[in-house]
Amino acid sequence: MARPIKFRKVEFFPKSTYFVPWGKAKCKISEIVLKVEELEAMRLKDIEELNQEECAGKMQVSRQTFQNIIDSARKKVAIALTQGNAIRISGGNYTTNFCKFKCFDCGELYEVNYEQDRFSCPVCGSRRVLCSKKSDFCTKWCKNNKCE
Repeated sequence: MARPIKFRKVEFFPKSTYFVPWGKAKCKISEIVLKVEELEAMRLKDIEELNQEECAGKMQVSRQTFQNIIDSARKKVAIALTQGNAIRISGGNYTTNFCKFKCFDCGELYEVNYEQDRFSCPVCGSRRVLCSKKSDFCTKWCKNNKCE
């Protein structure tokens, strides 16, 4: 069985999530998807000017994983800019400090670190878990009391 992908910690979400080249016919534009954690890696390294170890620490990943994420991000952006592709920021394997989950069986309040944490409590394994919905951001990815 493959090891589960640990979610990367993300602190920033852009207001604009779609970028297109000016003056190119829409029917001729290809799209590149930049994952949310890839944008976060570029923000930390290139804008915040943190070193690789600090970036990895903020995202709660190893230095090698951070390097893999930023290499992928930079390649996607370079391809989009040189080939005139659109960039859509979406998806990925990430979590935030904005949303915590609560287990109704054991009472544990926890952050999502792995995909399965959205569906079952990491402490007791109960499937009776729910997003705490304590922040405005959370309403963007939680609907009808179930996190998507």
